[in-house]
Amino acid sequence: MREQELGFEGIERQPLRTFTEKAYLEYSMYVILDRALPAIGDGLKPVQRRIIYAMSELGLSAVSKHKKSARTVGDVIGKFHPHGDSACYEAMVLMAQPFAYRYTIVDGQGNWGSQDDPKSFAAMRYTEAKLTRYAEVLLRELGEGTVDWQPNFDGTLDEPQVLPARLPNLLLNGTTGIAVGMATDIPPHNLREVANACLHLLQEPEASTRALMKFIKGPDLPTGAEIVSPRSDLIDIYEKGTGSFKARATYVEDEDGIVIEALPWQTSGSKVLEQIAEQMRSKKLPMVEDLRDESDHENPTRLVIVPKGRKVDTAQLMAHLFATTDLERNYRVNLNIIGLDGRPKVMTLREILGQWLEFRIGTVRRRLAWRLEKVLARLHILEGLLAAYLNLDEVIRIIRTEDEPKPVLMRRFALTEIQADAILDTKLRHLAKLEEMKIRGEQAELAAERDELQGILGSDARLRKLVGEELQADAEKYGDARRSKIVEREAAQAIDETALIANEPVTVVLSSGGWVRSAKGHEIDPRSLQYKSGDAFQAAVRGMALQPAVFLDTTGRTYCLPAHTLPSARGLGEPLVGRFNPPDGARFTGVMMGDPEGLWLLASDAGYGFTARLKDLITDRKAGKTVLNPPENSLAVMPAFVPSAKSLVCIAVVDADGENGRLLTFPVGEVPEMPRGKGNKLFNIPSALAAERGEIVAGIAVVAPGGSLVVYNGERSKTYAFGELKEYQGARAQRGAVLTRGWRAVTRLDAIAPAE
Repeated sequence: MREQELGFEGIERQPLRTFTEKAYLEYSMYVILDRALPAIGDGLKPVQRRIIYAMSELGLSAVSKHKKSARTVGDVIGKFHPHGDSACYEAMVLMAQPFAYRYTIVDGQGNWGSQDDPKSFAAMRYTEAKLTRYAEVLLRELGEGTVDWQPNFDGTLDEPQVLPARLPNLLLNGTTGIAVGMATDIPPHNLREVANACLHLLQEPEASTRALMKFIKGPDLPTGAEIVSPRSDLIDIYEKGTGSFKARATYVEDEDGIVIEALPWQTSGSKVLEQIAEQMRSKKLPMVEDLRDESDHENPTRLVIVPKGRKVDTAQLMAHLFATTDLERNYRVNLNIIGLDGRPKVMTLREILGQWLEFRIGTVRRRLAWRLEKVLARLHILEGLLAAYLNLDEVIRIIRTEDEPKPVLMRRFALTEIQADAILDTKLRHLAKLEEMKIRGEQAELAAERDELQGILGSDARLRKLVGEELQADAEKYGDARRSKIVEREAAQAIDETALIANEPVTVVLSSGGWVRSAKGHEIDPRSLQYKSGDAFQAAVRGMALQPAVFLDTTGRTYCLPAHTLPSARGLGEPLVGRFNPPDGARFTGVMMGDPEGLWLLASDAGYGFTARLKDLITDRKAGKTVLNPPENSLAVMPAFVPSAKSLVCIAVVDADGENGRLLTFPVGEVPEMPRGKGNKLFNIPSALAAERGEIVAGIAVVAPGGSLVVYNGERSKTYAFGELKEYQGARAQRGAVLTRGWRAVTRLDAIAPAE
């Protein structure tokens, strides 16, 4: 015992890093090799293999009666797989679902789930199961010396390390699994196609993957549908072992409308209908009138889409639905498999079939060798029996007179111990004359079989021929026609959302509490709308339904929403914080809309600002785009539209008491155009007053020639014609003039456009 490794209590000590690294590596290898990835021989994970073996041990063959699933699960977890019963039962259910497995292994009776909800199966105490005829492919040769056996978890029983699959089940049913640091995604394939590819590879061992793809066109999904990926994508999958393909629902048109007859693999019809219905609710599918689910026992998938009128372009509508719903799905492929060397590897189609054929040839060789051993042993016994029958009287005399007849028989007739035991075990009724003829007949048959077996085992060509013949026979017995047609189609394109919406005039209204809504037309008076208690009108802008509405918050960030996505003005609208993620404490101060090249005046209440093009303010970020940088301790104010180059900028400033309001107007050309920044000084607020917010900008407006300015003092307002603004006109960054008595507590400014 090494003192460096053991403490004085006799406890082993090692660094935590060493222990955790070793433990994690062991766990990783267990998950990879004994849980998540399939073996190339039978294409099964350990839990699946144990379920199938346990069912065969229970006598649940295809010709037997069904037994309770709980009985099978109990045997599996009690004898071979000491894990949770629910996980074991789910693995059993998956092998029984015809919409999940291309060739089901378990024949279920009861509720085993549906394509709409695969997990809706009944509890195992209610369902019953047995093996299907296809399971014979995996089990038929199990007792013929074809596989190695290993002790179960407690060493009381033996279980097969792999099942002697007569067909490449790995490709036929496919599998998915997530291990540690790696995963596998293998789609199902057609039995006849895979068998034909194996036969070709037996005849042409150097065949390439492309040559094998003459037989295996692509995956064959249990639910049918269409595989619409280009052939180049499928070639990449099989040549590299990784890639993806697309599957699309199939449909027909009849008097009921558009009838979807087959869905992509692992797709729920109810979910598809929900996706379509959601688009109808959000007015993105105005050409669809109704949806119906007419699926029943005879028609497992029958979804009816009723278009509005005969003028609807069905192909365009379905292309849109393929692009926006699960009627078309993308499937990842990762051919990661545990090979014959016991190591996981991403394999090409050529490698998979090559290694499986190597496994199959080895299995058949072991089966023939096992049978040859049995034949030789029987011939050996028959040789001894025949010697006894030819000297029957002498044999009887030795048995009657000798105390130990066995060694005497062995010496007298040159027999082995096995032959002598067989003679001594022979019953009296088998001493008839006819038995000698039977022995000679059996001997001749077994001798012929021995020669045949030795001939096959001694010839690689004959062995490969036998494997091919068995493959062909099994393909004819268990195979069926392809379900998923491979049709290369153009990528589905969603209908442009703007093509479904009328580009009509709208008025976007923003409340002081940050609620937004959109009203049809430009004639609406936003102040007349109803607002939530404690809320009031803040800003409104006119535009078109397909234009973006750009919102400005008090931190100088802009946010953008398509106008047609805003709620109707018939209600109270919805809060913008539900659509965006503004900084804490920020409020929405204004909204902008119109020509992307249009100019807007942005300013802070510290008196700085600039003009910017609307296109530079648009963003798709929920957190907004920083455009205006207000000085410290100041906020952005409501933006103002610049109608023309000859307009006047109007800025109203009030003091902290709201009594000494001032107004400054100057030509808009004196304001610089910038995409973002702090801007230039627009109104001369002394720095000391700005820092203490002793004076702040109460509002800005830009008035075009012929227009007018409205000055608000609470609910009261006063209108100044364009010519009347001359008494307040000065240069940018001046102090302006004091407003008329009674209008110095300015709350906001509005510009009125000239009458047309």
